[in-house]
Amino acid sequence: MGFVLHDYQTTVKARATLTGTGVHSGRPVTVHFLPADADTGIVFHLSNGGEDREFRALVSEVGATDLCTMLGDPAGEHIGTVEHLMATVFGLGIDNLIIEIDGSEVPILDGSAVAFVEAFDQAGIETLAVKRRYIRVVKPVRIEAGASWAEFRPYDGTRFEVEIDFESPAIGRQLFASDINPDIFRRDIARARTFGFMKDVERLWAAGYALGSSLENSLVIGDDNRVINVGGLRYPNEFARHKTLDAMGDLALAGARFIGCFRSYRGGHRMNAAALRRLLSDRTAFEIVETRRRERGRVAEMIAVSGPVYAPWVI
Repeated sequence: MGFVLHDYQTTVKARATLTGTGVHSGRPVTVHFLPADADTGIVFHLSNGGEDREFRALVSEVGATDLCTMLGDPAGEHIGTVEHLMATVFGLGIDNLIIEIDGSEVPILDGSAVAFVEAFDQAGIETLAVKRRYIRVVKPVRIEAGASWAEFRPYDGTRFEVEIDFESPAIGRQLFASDINPDIFRRDIARARTFGFMKDVERLWAAGYALGSSLENSLVIGDDNRVINVGGLRYPNEFARHKTLDAMGDLALAGARFIGCFRSYRGGHRMNAAALRRLLSDRTAFEIVETRRRERGRVAEMIAVSGPVYAPWVI
């Protein structure tokens, strides 16, 4: 059927709420999703002691990428573990959203994006009367760090090709590669869970991380290099699919949806953010486009336009 461009921006139709626990803090947190006007972008509102702090979901606001993607100041006010929520926003095609949160970390829920999908399905998605703008990759951009690398390449669609390579035989070398649309996200990516190794748990706890991690919200690989969760894997290559979920969430911080192919090998939050910054810092590598008026039965053409006001390259 080819690549289908959606002409207009979207938001949710109604308010939705989720409550859960922060995977690192171990603290309860409630998050509300509210409709937003066109050209708002994705905006977090953190309620802390009666004061409301705003964080825009942009790569320019990323303060840390060590164990999760964090917006704000790691030593001050921040919102951590935004990647699974942002992947759902990206995967379902939501352009504008107000997110009210009463803690410093998005809840981990079951370690995947399923609960976010269900919340947005319950709220419904509304099409707005303002054109959607895209970042179209027009030349390759690549970064490398040791054996790891990530790159954007021109492509007629939105595609991810994410490869991982772990020494553990429970994971090994895995690849997930697919074009992305809401149906594919729901079926092939959203259910993939975050994962970790039992041997790392005590070290993380001592450092004040993973305090809310459990077999209910993480795939855990034991000392015998086997997945210890009852029920095992949801997909044969669930680990690569979850890394794709993470990459989608990190690249959702571009400030607009992208048209192109993102590829990575042994990547992670830090490399995803660095690759996105490299792309957006090179104005010859991309252009901002929207669809022109289409004729019945014709594929929409794209025309260059000015960037959205909330994009990181205009802040």
